Amino acid sequence: MIPWIDRTHPFPPLERALAEPNGLLCAGADLSAQRLLDAYQRGIFPWYSQGEPILWWSPDPRMVLFPGEFRISRSLRRSLRSGRFEVKLDSDFPAVIRACAEVPRAGQNGTWITPEMQHAYWQLFQLGVAHSVETWMAGKLVGGLYGLAIGRMFYGESMFAHVSDASKVAAAHLARFLEEEGFGMVDCQMNTAHLASLGAYEIPRAVFMTRLRALVAQAWQPGRWPADGASQAWT
Repeated sequence: MIPWIDRTHPFPPLERALAEPNGLLCAGADLSAQRLLDAYQRGIFPWYSQGEPILWWSPDPRMVLFPGEFRISRSLRRSLRSGRFEVKLDSDFPAVIRACAEVPRAGQNGTWITPEMQHAYWQLFQLGVAHSVETWMAGKLVGGLYGLAIGRMFYGESMFAHVSDASKVAAAHLARFLEEEGFGMVDCQMNTAHLASLGAYEIPRAVFMTRLRALVAQAWQPGRWPADGASQAWT
């Protein structure tokens, strides 16, 4: 059985997380900015469905991506070079998180990105901690992703695509931007074939936490990313 925590309780040690379901640590608390920032810096994230209490997770092993190891397939490189897409940062965060919530996903009934979650991450965006990477085509948002940046650590949350390769293009631009800015790791949370195809892989939670602590401790200045910060062309 997992513990229930209220708004005043700290998170339990990660070693108390369940093996099945993998990483379930505790339930309760709230989605305040302070609570979320504390959670992410401890390697914990919220994930639950509408009607459930807030559930907090820290899987072992952990799926991660190192920005310099992002895998670009031949077909993705063609898309990146095609000039069909325009990529922007932080220009329409609400539209990205709303699209991530609304896009149908195989094997899922509904979404974990509830209105409560959207509001919580909008607050983090207002604080300069949450960010969006957007793929545009002919002035229309066709793909993208969002996540959090703390120190030199990026936490990926969700992505969507309305046209082929739109989310992968956003992810490629993000990886290059993060590498240029000195970010050392992207938390991908759970293992999926899609993430693995982009170069992500699992590492033990203990290794993840060692690297995370070092990265979040690095000096950083929250703030909105420049819209054109990842827009340079691909060769």
